[in-house]
Amino acid sequence: MTTWRIVRIVAGSFILISLLLGAPASPFFVSQWWLAFTAFVGANLLQSGFSCWCLMERLLRKLGVREGT
Repeated sequence: MTTWRIVRIVAGSFILISLLLGAPASPFFVSQWWLAFTAFVGANLLQSGFSCWCLMERLLRKLGVREGT
């Protein structure tokens, strides 16, 4: 698996999990503060799209994960 795929899988998972924990209508609701985490992940994806720089991707490369697009 490539860094590109791992970053997107992790980001998508974080968004779905934080929505589950932050949406009042969810049976797994904990606190609405989880929606701030959703916004944080979304802002990082937006920043990455404009700057072509992602900290997680850089860390994965240092761990030896193959780079890919």
